[in-house]
Amino acid sequence: MSTPMIAPRSVNELGLGLVRQPRQVLFGPGQRRQLPDVVASIGRHALLVTDARMSTTVEFAEIVAGLRDHGLTVSVYDRTEAELPRENVMELVSLFRDDNVDVLVGLGGGSCMDLAKVASVVLANGGDVRDYYGEFLVPGPGVPVVTVPTTGGTGAEVTCISVVFDSERQMKVGVASPYLEAHASVIDPEFTLTAPPGLTAATGADALSHLIEAFTARAKNPTPDEITHKLYVGKNLLADIYARAGIRLIGGALHRLATEPDDLRARSDTMFAAYCAGMAINTSGTAGAHAIQSPIGNLTHTPHGIGVGALLPYVMRFNLPARVPEFAEIGRLLGVADATGNELDQAKAGIVRIDEILAAIGIPADLARLGLSADQLEYVADHAVLATRLTDNNPRELTRESILAILRRGHAGDRGWW
Repeated sequence: MSTPMIAPRSVNELGLGLVRQPRQVLFGPGQRRQLPDVVASIGRHALLVTDARMSTTVEFAEIVAGLRDHGLTVSVYDRTEAELPRENVMELVSLFRDDNVDVLVGLGGGSCMDLAKVASVVLANGGDVRDYYGEFLVPGPGVPVVTVPTTGGTGAEVTCISVVFDSERQMKVGVASPYLEAHASVIDPEFTLTAPPGLTAATGADALSHLIEAFTARAKNPTPDEITHKLYVGKNLLADIYARAGIRLIGGALHRLATEPDDLRARSDTMFAAYCAGMAINTSGTAGAHAIQSPIGNLTHTPHGIGVGALLPYVMRFNLPARVPEFAEIGRLLGVADATGNELDQAKAGIVRIDEILAAIGIPADLARLGLSADQLEYVADHAVLATRLTDNNPRELTRESILAILRRGHAGDRGWW
């Protein structure tokens, strides 16, 4: 099989910077105590969107009590499932469309926050969530949303996209619109102190992959019309600021959490890095690892973060020829590259360090360990290449054959250089 062609290096010739963000972000240990004031400043009837586990916790009971003490009517939807099935969206809308809810609080992991965001626009604009699959198809604002992440990874608290699993289509579909941006986000690292190692690994690997993919994304030099009507406008100055900050933090924090899960500083750094990652991907987008993970997840039912973490070493090696300066800077940000040395050596040192971080938190070293069989690689490539919203962000062209090449190396655990 021939080596895939390397496209010319893309550069942000416009000097473009673009950021989308909530109106208010509160970050820090204990800041969930500000939630009643934040919600009361927006509405009087709050719908808390969470899952069955979170709804039984002491922290959840305290939040409900605090909201009611501020005079708010509180309703609860606690049936959110992992990977957010479309059925959750339609059930929530059916249950609460006539209840005059004027603020939603997405409390939990990425699926809970994604559900709050996408349900808010369906409640306000009507129809079926399928009407809004794609980019910029939401016709108007939704019910205001406050996001409260309880895991350090997805970045969904600040992104203007929700990913829904449509069982009839057997695929994940994005609803992407600035109207999905949260009104406010309250980010409290104390929530993550009780996260089990598997959840910490999955969400941490997700955040790490967001940071790497945002920083190494294709620069697109969009037209004014594309800036107005496209969610992902490519690698840009403001996304890079957030990506750099997140990479510096997560490099040490994730490794510490592997041995010191009660380290609040490491939890805080990881959660702040996840926030930075969300801010970065909100305009640069995710890329190859996310495109390829989706069909793998459908086949193996492995958590999203575990899948992208297992793919990341192989996607980075594929992308390296088109992004040597960026990977070299990643090596310096992670403190493993000699700034006076050869740029390619610096880049490889950064990639190897990311390999080590992923191994330390327990991410499988190859795709076979996810339960993916060799005879399923063609299926994965067929479906991954259709995810053009993601593949278009990759710095090196992703064809069916190049995706197959990544999959074969990933399945064999081949971490040689391309």
